[in-house]
Amino acid sequence: MSASSDRSKAGADFLQLSLAEAPAGGLSSWLAEQLRTAISDGRLPIGSRLPATRLLAAELDVSRGVVTEAYQRLTEDGHITANGRAGTTVVAAPLTTPPVHTQPLRAAYSGVVVSEPGLEVFDAMRAVPARLDLTPGVPDLAAFPRSAWVKAERSVLAELSAAEFGYGEPAGTPRLRRAVATWLARNRGITADPDDLIIVAGVAQALALISQVLRDEGTTELAVEDPGSLGSRQHLQSLGMVTTPIPVDSEGLRVDELRASGARVVLATPAHQFPMGVVLGGERRRQLIQWAGEGGVIVEDDYDAEHRYDRPPVPALRAMLTDRVIYLGSVSKLLAPSLRIGWMLAPPQYKPALVRAKRLADLGNASLPQLVLAELMESGALERQLRYVRRRHRERRDAVVDAITTHLPEATIHGAAAGLHLTITFAPTVDDVALARAALDLGVKTQPLSWHTQSTGPPGLVLGYAARTPADLTQAIPLIATALTQQDPLPLTQ
Repeated sequence: MSASSDRSKAGADFLQLSLAEAPAGGLSSWLAEQLRTAISDGRLPIGSRLPATRLLAAELDVSRGVVTEAYQRLTEDGHITANGRAGTTVVAAPLTTPPVHTQPLRAAYSGVVVSEPGLEVFDAMRAVPARLDLTPGVPDLAAFPRSAWVKAERSVLAELSAAEFGYGEPAGTPRLRRAVATWLARNRGITADPDDLIIVAGVAQALALISQVLRDEGTTELAVEDPGSLGSRQHLQSLGMVTTPIPVDSEGLRVDELRASGARVVLATPAHQFPMGVVLGGERRRQLIQWAGEGGVIVEDDYDAEHRYDRPPVPALRAMLTDRVIYLGSVSKLLAPSLRIGWMLAPPQYKPALVRAKRLADLGNASLPQLVLAELMESGALERQLRYVRRRHRERRDAVVDAITTHLPEATIHGAAAGLHLTITFAPTVDDVALARAALDLGVKTQPLSWHTQSTGPPGLVLGYAARTPADLTQAIPLIATALTQQDPLPLTQ
């Protein structure tokens, strides 16, 4: 019997699973939900072992990929973990909260998606349960190379001297700085002296250190792209910086508007602008480099440039202008944000002050994770990981683009050629905050484009796709389409 034949006869003794109860499509989603429910109600307690994917697929008479996909979803949720030959076991139970589409939950979280988000908005959004989380900026966390990390850690520990467990250099371990310099040369075309690198706790800390140094020299204004990252803007504002909005169009940052603003420092994402995904055009690059050469400073946030699918690589601005660009990067989009490891390539005139600020902030990042990351870089494991997740991300990008084309034909897609997110925009009559709120009511978590806009612009949604499976994405977009049909159009004058 094949999986497409009489499904009413297919079933498994395990949890009394019966395909007669499964929907016509989405078998992986159905199976994942059955397993999630069994974990939640105690039929699969923590520590219990799940059947091998091949065995369960045979019992259900489905392809092994259906079971593997279901297991993958629960792994991403943190409910189960694969232990090699020891099998797959339950490690955590789902929160016992009502489904996100019920009225009580709507009442509880209706105030989270607001028109004027405060500093707490991202923490609040993370706390909201959602079956389909399309929060932008999150990589494929289930693909984290656990085995390679453990192997690298063992290798580092085997060679680490007792003295190396002491306090390290505030700028970072020399080994990681050398490894990052090599990585940047190979992958971003940047020739860097390891001594010019500063290892930081992610780009957020880099922005804090830069703001402190700028304030100390009397600069309290930092121009930012508009639209641009709400999180970065809030962070800078909390540090006492004025964030002057500079418009972004199809060629990227409007350098003429930057000149007119009078700002002398700008934060830019030229390789893959957030959130619109445009690449800074060649003429705009020349204009921006000329602006910097006349005394301006560019803070280049190269947050996800390694993730590209349908276009050639874009060189970093730092590769073309070394003494006027403060370059920022991290492993948050390469491996996981929880590692809190990033780097800052500072021009000579800023490096001493930035290292001093880093020393006063925390005496330097923890050395052991730095050395493990260096081992991954030196061994080639990080490049292999990048090639692996690119394939997975491309599949997910394709799935979400196909779903948008089918279910949201009125939407315009931006920035799909690279990165971990894309943005869709709508007609001016759409209220994107209300749309994001309605989508959350249906179980889909995303961010309204207006959150990331200081002035005015088209309404839209910023959709992160890298952390969700293709099946998740093909479910999420029709729900957003449903939410859109429920919206009352805004007057055209607004």
